Amino acid sequence: MIYELRIYDCLPGRLPALLNRFAEHTLALWDKHGIKQAGFFTTIVGESSQRLTYLIAWESLADREVKWKAFTTDPAWLKVRDESERDGQILSNISNQLLSPTAFSAVK
Repeated sequence: MIYELRIYDCLPGRLPALLNRFAEHTLALWDKHGIKQAGFFTTIVGESSQRLTYLIAWESLADREVKWKAFTTDPAWLKVRDESERDGQILSNISNQLLSPTAFSAVK
């Protein structure tokens, strides 16, 4: 199992729109494509309160490549993304890392 850590920095005041998009649309599309989330977090104390951090669990790099491509090219996702940004762009930056658990990690 590998994990993808993704960090989304929102433009000022746009975090609620991002959270709504995940809750109302994105997670259902992930289910459709077999994408498994391992946790979502907002920042209480830290660099930015306009940040969403989350983890996705993947079986392998190949699993990620197939499922992420299917999701990002899904016409339903493209429509949802465009509609959610009618009032303006949501994200100012996206960063991600692919992680492998250590032998002593509680998460495997």
